[in-house]
Amino acid sequence: MARIDIRNVSKTYPGAATPSVADIDLAIADGEFIVLVGPSGCGKSTLLRMVAGLEDITGGEVSIGGRVVNKVDPAERDIAMVFQNYALYPHMTVRENMAYGLKNRKTPKTEIEARVAEAARMLELGPYLDRKPRGLSGGQRQRVAMGRAVVRQPAAFLFDEPLSNLDAKLRVSMRGEIRRLQRRLGTTSLYVTHDQLEAMTLADRLVVLNAGRIEQVGAPLDIYHRPASTFVASFIGSPAMNLLDAEADGARLRIGQNVIQAGAGFAHRGPVTLGIRAEDLHPAATGLPFRTDLVEELGAQRLVHGFIDGQALVLALDPSVPVRDEMFLTVAPERLHLFDTAGGKRIGTTDVRAVHARVPA
Repeated sequence: MARIDIRNVSKTYPGAATPSVADIDLAIADGEFIVLVGPSGCGKSTLLRMVAGLEDITGGEVSIGGRVVNKVDPAERDIAMVFQNYALYPHMTVRENMAYGLKNRKTPKTEIEARVAEAARMLELGPYLDRKPRGLSGGQRQRVAMGRAVVRQPAAFLFDEPLSNLDAKLRVSMRGEIRRLQRRLGTTSLYVTHDQLEAMTLADRLVVLNAGRIEQVGAPLDIYHRPASTFVASFIGSPAMNLLDAEADGARLRIGQNVIQAGAGFAHRGPVTLGIRAEDLHPAATGLPFRTDLVEELGAQRLVHGFIDGQALVLALDPSVPVRDEMFLTVAPERLHLFDTAGGKRIGTTDVRAVHARVPA
């Protein structure tokens, strides 16, 4: 296990007008599970590959276990990677695939056998040790790839969208396996995904990336309940947070012709972006007039799409709650999120990145 420090790291590809990764500053505590999340092209895989040594660093430095590794070969960084494509040798058995890296390192045969047996026990691969990859399901192949990483006993695990090739049901079960395994081993882990649900369920802390920069860092529920920007608000959560154009006048918020109350002590005036989670809206006798456009039945939940004063809105209701073509909605003042219209930053909060990006030494 080891702490990972990423200090002002940047990556600019030759001929590119802008950096793919810019000024990333992040400390990952020993044994912590960090998830990098963001849309395609945000720089999350590039950052992971720089930590692994598969991409050169344009600026800044990366240290693993207190050792700066900018110029250290990937094989010497004491990390193990798990990729989305498994990268198994098709002509080798499961046992041989898991042992291959240890054999290359001249690990004694008895130690190899013991490590492979222990990893197979943890990942329930015992019955498949003599099979070749073509005889395994997708989930079993991914477990073999994880087993190959586990037997290395590295300082850190690096996961590059390892569940992307699995179907939805298998992704759910594999998420649980990865989290249980990491907790059992206590190995520092850096995990990349574009799936915000996957990120929320796995992470000790989330790192939300946007256009190569950190948008927010924090515990999953902290980010969900207090997004630092409209980007984070719209990316984290399913359905995405409703974002409405509004006009603030102290504690009064106007949406078109409709007025609602903001939280106590709010004194902002002028245009704002109002954020409301779908589950925080409730039908009532009076309130914001809502016109229903579409209803999605999800079994345990009902998503109702519609409009308030011409602006699109989604609310999440219990299936037992009746839906009418026109109804009124209410939301508690403490459930409102207010953002600066020009820059998209949260109003009335400290800089979330500055607060959460660093962890104690």
